Amino acid sequence: MTKVLITVDTELSALLHKRGASIQYNMDSSIWGKCREGRFGIEWQMDVLEAHGLKGVFFVDSLPGIIFRNGILPQIVKPIIDRGHEVQMHIHTEWVDWIVDSPTGSRRGRDLADYSLSDQIVLLDLCAEMLENAGAPRPIAFRAGNYGANDNSLRALAEIGLKWDSSFNAAYLGDSCHISLPTDQLGAIEHCNVIELPVSGLHDSGTQIRPAQVCALSSAEMRAALLHSAKEQQDTFVIVSHSFEMLSRDRSRPNYAVMRRFEAMCDVIAKTPELVSAGFRDLDPAIALAPRKEQTRLGPNRLRTGLRMAEQAIATWLYERQLRPV
Repeated sequence: MTKVLITVDTELSALLHKRGASIQYNMDSSIWGKCREGRFGIEWQMDVLEAHGLKGVFFVDSLPGIIFRNGILPQIVKPIIDRGHEVQMHIHTEWVDWIVDSPTGSRRGRDLADYSLSDQIVLLDLCAEMLENAGAPRPIAFRAGNYGANDNSLRALAEIGLKWDSSFNAAYLGDSCHISLPTDQLGAIEHCNVIELPVSGLHDSGTQIRPAQVCALSSAEMRAALLHSAKEQQDTFVIVSHSFEMLSRDRSRPNYAVMRRFEAMCDVIAKTPELVSAGFRDLDPAIALAPRKEQTRLGPNRLRTGLRMAEQAIATWLYERQLRPV
């Protein structure tokens, strides 16, 4: 039985804030996915998950809560907890730029990995405390914004008592991800005193890796990757989405192509007996770390890749570039 973790990075936009957007607009756009046609953010995602009997893991960025002390975090956390989904911890350290009396002093960095071990401990402990104060259970899992973690990030998590990390994304190695694991690390592994659970994916062409992110894979690719994982009896398969991912890039309208992918993904998981929806609190470390036969990513397929590229070109025209009717 393969446990599928459907994770949603739930975050306000530092770029919108930098451009002067109000906190209400940022919340409406980034968390609730609000546009003229309706709301397609975390509430819509939870609706679809629940319609299929599935659980979501919402990695909530609590760092903006230091800046906007108006109860924004409870507004995000409460509906997730009330509806039976999981809240875990997320950090985009770009927000440190706007914190008055920053806990890291004058030290800044785009990614968590840009900070020293001691600064990472301070930031992570502060964000975990803020999630608790917002009504979430003490987090046990973490993902760095931009996947921008390093080995010190894992040591910092261990220092504050978190068991799991899911910042390792092989597609981002050598870019923002600096965790010292090989690209072929697929399953859970104990590393720097925490259990690293990598983001899943497939081989797009040759050795190129494409992550299992809803906006990155076609429905056919996601289905094939999930069924491949089940066939190999892999313990876990980790999927990534974002709270704003169902909208166009300018956040002005729904991207129905991505929405259909999300729904199709949920349908495959719900209808495949060898796949079961899970959160981090459902995982047994002993089972996750137990030795297994060699595991592989789904190999490349030119037809699948070509169909996805064609599908994305059409979706880009329909939902990104085409002028809206007046």
